[in-house]
Amino acid sequence: MARGQGDHAVVLGASMAGLLTARVLSDSFHQVTVIERDVLSAEASQRRGVPQARHLHALLSRGAQVLDDLFPGFTKQVTEAGAPVGDLLGNIRWFLSGHRLAQADMGQPVMFPSRPVLEAHVRSLVSGLSNVSFLDGHDIVSPTASADKRRVTGVRVRSADAAESAVDADLVVDATGRGSRAPLWLAELGYARPVTEKVTVDVGYASRSYQLPHDILGNDKLILHGWTPAYPRGAGLVEQQGGRFLLTVTGLLGDYPPIDPAGFDEFTASLQYPDIHEAVRAGVPLDDPVSFRYPANVRQRYERMRDFPDGFLVLGDAVCAFNPIYGQGMTSAALQANALRELLADGQPLTWRRHFQAMASAVDDPWTISTSNDLGFPGVSGRRTPAVRLINAYLPRLHELAGRDAATAEAFLRVTGLLEHPTALLRPGLALRVLTRRWR
Repeated sequence: MARGQGDHAVVLGASMAGLLTARVLSDSFHQVTVIERDVLSAEASQRRGVPQARHLHALLSRGAQVLDDLFPGFTKQVTEAGAPVGDLLGNIRWFLSGHRLAQADMGQPVMFPSRPVLEAHVRSLVSGLSNVSFLDGHDIVSPTASADKRRVTGVRVRSADAAESAVDADLVVDATGRGSRAPLWLAELGYARPVTEKVTVDVGYASRSYQLPHDILGNDKLILHGWTPAYPRGAGLVEQQGGRFLLTVTGLLGDYPPIDPAGFDEFTASLQYPDIHEAVRAGVPLDDPVSFRYPANVRQRYERMRDFPDGFLVLGDAVCAFNPIYGQGMTSAALQANALRELLADGQPLTWRRHFQAMASAVDDPWTISTSNDLGFPGVSGRRTPAVRLINAYLPRLHELAGRDAATAEAFLRVTGLLEHPTALLRPGLALRVLTRRWR
């Protein structure tokens, strides 16, 4: 593709959002530089900038499609490297609203790599692009701007030895995640901060790795135990590369899982269904539990800004960060990067207004899914619109039907996998069967 948008683009952050953004920008800019605070390794390893990487992750169906489009053969490469793969319904044991969903192969493969393995593969592919380079081990100080503050012209960075320098750019994209300082930078440049929406969930995680018998889950690769208002604890047990299994347990509204081994085991045993507890009892723990906490779903409404500097964009969790229990983060990043790619390819100038409108469209569905589910818990504060109340009355009935009818389960998973719009669950034929509890 012709590189006609500019000479140099800078991406702040080597997160999944940052890596995918760099891949997209490489088609339109002569040079792309990714600036990252952590020192990056060529190997799959934990790093400080991704504290949640030790816990269960998911790349939803739509996210995998985007990655295969950006990096042809990506899914095949990751599975050949040892990541387990299975069907979204046929090889996952789903417990939702107190019902175990009926299982059948729906023809939608899904991978189960750890976050470090997935990120390392993406980083390797991006590093292999001739016009992309990495400046790691550098903290981001602030953007630089023109004298009239109307355009961002680059960014100031600080190395490990505290030396500061400026990196000039035609475009700067902030992909630094939930800790993004973009609202602060805007205020320093004389602009308003974006309107912020929050749905506070106060989620706590704890995770532990196990060596389990290879056939402990039968044909399943993952057990997902969803929470309900009556049982506000959840868990996921997933097979990963190398014969290891990862267990993540979660609690809502301050019900944090303990990280002492005995307390962790008791929390696991308290789940509504015993499948996960019985599985890990048959194995050997490989490490001690580690914790992670997540306070709130947060959406920065940049699309509502009346004024904004040119040459500066925001993407990924810095735009919209979700309750991680729903596994939407990486897929949302992929959808936003793909939306940016479409803007760059349509032949029109890339403006901040067009960009943020496209980002809003990309995150609308996952935001609706995540926040609507969370608002089903009375202790979660937030605005419960009639639509939210309808969803939270309707979904338990749909899950009940999906426990008997694999076609209903497939319809639900196509929505949660972001393959279809949430309104697909209200199609007349399906809605009638849900409301009358009739299954095929």
